[in-house]
Amino acid sequence: MRIEPDTPESKTTGPETGAPEGVRLAIPLARWADRQLEALARDHGLPRLDGATLLGERAANGGFRIGGRVSAGLGGSRLLPTRDGKWFALTLIRDIDRELLPALFGTTDLAVHDDAAIAATTLEHECAELLERGRALGLPVASADESPVSAPVEVIERGEHRAPPRGHRPLVVDLSAIWAGPLAGHLLWQAGMEVVKVESRTRPDLIRRDDPSTFDLMNQGKANLLVDFASHEEKARLVDLIRRADIVIESSRPRALRHLGIDADTLVREVPGLVWLSVTGHGARGEAAGWTGIGNDCGVAGGLSRALARASGRMGYVGDAIADPLTGIVAARSALRALREGHAVRIGLAMSAIANMALAEETGFDPAALEIELRTWGLAVGRPFPPVSRRSLTAAVRPLGADTDRYLSESAPC
Repeated sequence: MRIEPDTPESKTTGPETGAPEGVRLAIPLARWADRQLEALARDHGLPRLDGATLLGERAANGGFRIGGRVSAGLGGSRLLPTRDGKWFALTLIRDIDRELLPALFGTTDLAVHDDAAIAATTLEHECAELLERGRALGLPVASADESPVSAPVEVIERGEHRAPPRGHRPLVVDLSAIWAGPLAGHLLWQAGMEVVKVESRTRPDLIRRDDPSTFDLMNQGKANLLVDFASHEEKARLVDLIRRADIVIESSRPRALRHLGIDADTLVREVPGLVWLSVTGHGARGEAAGWTGIGNDCGVAGGLSRALARASGRMGYVGDAIADPLTGIVAARSALRALREGHAVRIGLAMSAIANMALAEETGFDPAALEIELRTWGLAVGRPFPPVSRRSLTAAVRPLGADTDRYLSESAPC
């Protein structure tokens, strides 16, 4: 049985060939990110950061190469052809993801650690079937031909207005992990805010272990709290801290957030001026709020892989988990705008829809340049990611749990 269809999209060139001669390799949508960062600097006084750097510094730190239909880095996400000629993105980065594969494919004899066997089994199914079943199971999956079901940025709940006192330094409680949410918190720290990163005693942020260089860049200058979410007392003290905050960032699905003892909508209604950012894969309302998504598959769901195939004739991933940094930038802009207006608000951010929005806006801004970037990217499989200027740390990275007592003790300020 053939695992890959014999189409132009399935053919590759050698590691250092295929890109048009004399054309500079660039991460598609880096110019879009750069315009957003320019607006952050202009409107909110942030240092002027570079779009290509924020989209590419994780890849530069890790020495990533462009992987085509395998995501950059550890290759945790793969684009696989299905029986009906479509492309299915399957991300397997947690132990539970592989444990769920027999349920996804309706079989009991799949070798769940054999990528070739997984690809062959995918080819026996239709894409829509796998997409529906995968999302019901909580797997991070996508189709290259789907359309986002949510708005990129959506107001979920509103509360009362609060005018912050003169000279007040906003407090940000960052409950998120990995990249999109922590990048938003990093940009808010760049804007001069006090940012507190909260991690679980049993499940600290995985990127701390797996990619310490990127973790340090995203979390420098933030206080660090360690919370036992099995402790009612510690969860109650965390909620008290949230009630003192100006901005909250979280990236949990609704059921997980409730398990933490946190009711975002109620808090927004009860705390005047509180800005709450819910970073999601596919939306914060309805069925999509329960879907799992990470940067690579959300980029596929946002249409980036299909745009790549149209431009280059080859299906593949665009950038490195690109929906994550795009969303982090949009989240920071949304938070700063809402904080300036002063009304309590919960804002849902859908990574797949933000990737789709960025693609549409960049297509409208300079379609010829984007076409060249996509074509060059698609033909550069095996080449290193474009080099970017590496940022240096400008503040300390606090040890895990170093500031827990300061913020969560009974004597913490009310």
